[in-house]
Order: sequence, then structure tokens, then C-alpha cells
Amino acid sequence: MSETVAGLRRLIERANDLQGVVRTMKAVAGASIVEFERATRAVSHYAETVERGLGAALRANRQACLDLARRDQAAPSRNTTGLVVFGSDQGLVGAFNDVVAEHVLTNHSAVSAASAVWVVGERINDRLSDAGLKADAVFGVPPSVQAITSLVTQILVASEEARAAGRFTSLHLYWCRPTTAATYEVTHTRLLPLDALWVEQVAATRWPTSNLPETPGPQQQVLRGLIREHLFASMFRAAAESLAAEHASRLSAMQRADRNIEDLLTEFTAAYHRVRQDSIDAELFDVVAGFEATRGRRPR
Repeated sequence: MSETVAGLRRLIERANDLQGVVRTMKAVAGASIVEFERATRAVSHYAETVERGLGAALRANRQACLDLARRDQAAPSRNTTGLVVFGSDQGLVGAFNDVVAEHVLTNHSAVSAASAVWVVGERINDRLSDAGLKADAVFGVPPSVQAITSLVTQILVASEEARAAGRFTSLHLYWCRPTTAATYEVTHTRLLPLDALWVEQVAATRWPTSNLPETPGPQQQVLRGLIREHLFASMFRAAAESLAAEHASRLSAMQRADRNIEDLLTEFTAAYHRVRQDSIDAELFDVVAGFEATRGRRPR
């Protein structure tokens, strides 16, 4: 009986240790969500500034605006797709990677082998590889906001080289966007070619002040630079939102684990007290039985 009591005590200690780890992970996930959401808001402001500059450049070069719109509406003879998919490297994120992979495969089940694919996260890459979608390159998930810039730069350079080589005609981006503190949704957008309606809206947007901007230097060069910054801001925002959603999924998983451990602790504690009480009762019965036996023994 004493071994059972000791075993339950060890289970309670291990459950308490595990609960401490889970609660630490909850705190880290919550802090990380705040960090990446702050980065998302910052890059959104930067993206608005870039769009204003792009609008000014398009208004100064109406022909470039028309060319961009026609590029979106043109039907290429060989329609291939480039994909950028954001997932996770680490586990304990629930169905985060499964949801992203399912969304990608559902919307791009007919992607040819010649299409270019870049994946961020080993675990999402495993899901896509199992389904037959092989990545040209797999990038590690950035551990901090500061590391996102390097990641986005690498993806943009690789995609620009592939596009120049004619490997794809449109570039699509998949990631998860947080909806609440512990939930998220899969999001998809087409980065290239630029949407014709969006180009027209940007070109038609009025400058917010009476001091009209100027675009020094060759117009085409300025326009290309602003488009690159637009792509950078769009992908940076997707990476930051994906990281916030990953930590939201981890926070949700840790909350479930915390509740389960709490239930186990309640069960273990009740069992421990019950077994301990049974042990005490058994010892008391032995004492009483011994006392009764002693009283009933006659002296010689």
C-alpha cells in the first residue's frame, strides 16, 4: 500500500512540474503575440506610405499605370503558379500546419511540377511533401521580428530570379492571420501580377495634403522601386501575422493542456488522499487487533 501512495505522490509532482512548463509556454506565447501584432501594425503603416508614393508615381506616369493593369488582365500562354507558404518549425501548435496545408492543396491541387514553391517552416513542408507538393526551398521560421526582414529578402530574391527565368506567371501567398487572442484563419492573396483594380484605386487616391509629392529620377526606376517595397511590406506583414497566429494556436493548445493537467491533478490528489487514508485505516486496524489480542492473552 505504501508503494502506491509513493507512486501517486510522484505522479502529482510530475504533473505539477509539467503544469509549470505549460504555464511558462502560455506566458511566452502571449508575449510573442503582442510583439508580432505590434510589428504587423507598424508594417501596415509603412505599406500605406508606400501605396501613397506608388499612387503619386502612377499619376505621374499614366502609361505605366495602364501597362500594369494590362499585365494583370493578359492571359499568358503558359499559366504557372509560384507559391509562398508560411507554417511552423515547432510543434505544440494544434492543427495549425494541417489547416494551412489543406487550404493550399485544396486551392492548388492542379499545380504542375514546374511551378515554384517556397515554404517557411519544416512542419508545413512535411505536410505538403506528403501530398506531393515539393518545395524549391524551405526557410526557417524567424525567431523574432528582427529576423523577418532577412527571411522576406531571401524569398523575394529567389522569387524574382524564378520569375525572370519564366518559371511562374503569378505569385500567390498563403499564411494564417490571427482573429482573436487564441484563434486564426487561413488567408490567401495574389502578389503578382498586381491586381488591376487595386492599381487603379491606388492611382486614383488623392494625396492627403496640399503639398503634392515629386518623384525624382527616372520614372520607371522609381516605379519599380516602389513596387518592390510594396511586395516587401506585403510579405513582411504576412510573416508577422503568421507568427502571431502560430503563437495564438500554441496558446490555445497550452490552455487545453493546462485544463487537462488540472483535471489530472484533481484526480491524482483525490486518489492519493483515498489511498493514504486506506493505509492509515489499515495500520489502525492492525494496532487495534494487536491490542485486543494482547488484552485477551492470560498471564502464566
